[in-house]
Amino acid sequence: MDINSAAEILVIILAIVLSIFLIVGIVLGIYLVRLSAEIRRIAHTTQETVDTIGEAVQGVVKLTSPILLAKTISQRLKQMKKKR
Repeated sequence: MDINSAAEILVIILAIVLSIFLIVGIVLGIYLVRLSAEIRRIAHTTQETVDTIGEAVQGVVKLTSPILLAKTISQRLKQMKKKR
């Protein structure tokens, strides 16, 4: 076995290994793109949920503020009536 045939064998082995790494890299790249799209979709859904909950909380706050004010005023009026 001379040097030229050994070099050819090494080149063939190197080409095979590099092609395997290239295929694995392409597959991983595809999975990363899919994963990032899924993460983006989940983030969008989460943002919509947070916005909906925020709107619901604001509605509850707007509703409870007048109710609490009316309750406080009625309690004060009852206290004033008891004192008389």
